[in-house]
Amino acid sequence: MRLLTLALLALLVLIQYPLWLGKGGWMRVWEVDRQLVTQNKANERLVERNRALEGEVRDLQQGTGAIEERARYELGLMRSDEVFVQFVDQAAAAAVPVRAAGTPAPVAPGAVSGAPAKSAQAAR
Repeated sequence: MRLLTLALLALLVLIQYPLWLGKGGWMRVWEVDRQLVTQNKANERLVERNRALEGEVRDLQQGTGAIEERARYELGLMRSDEVFVQFVDQAAAAAVPVRAAGTPAPVAPGAVSGAPAKSAQAAR
């Protein structure tokens, strides 16, 4: 009887081994499940990024507002009838090098610099 019990116990262990530690066992299922959760989070981030890019593409295709905004902020362009105003803080003004003869004077700290662009009437 004792030998039969040991044989059945050994058979039970042999049957359980593939279930827990084998190729398709619970350990592998838990690992794949963890990888799935991680990949789903990455996919959600990418979907949000794609939505933002789609909106930006749509804005660029449908109107000139987005193109004008990019030209202003990324390239520093402005219209011919606009005035450029630059505010200079004291730290930036202190870093301005000494000017050479014939060059415009640097802006005083805290002052406002304005350089009017050609207006439509002045160009005529």
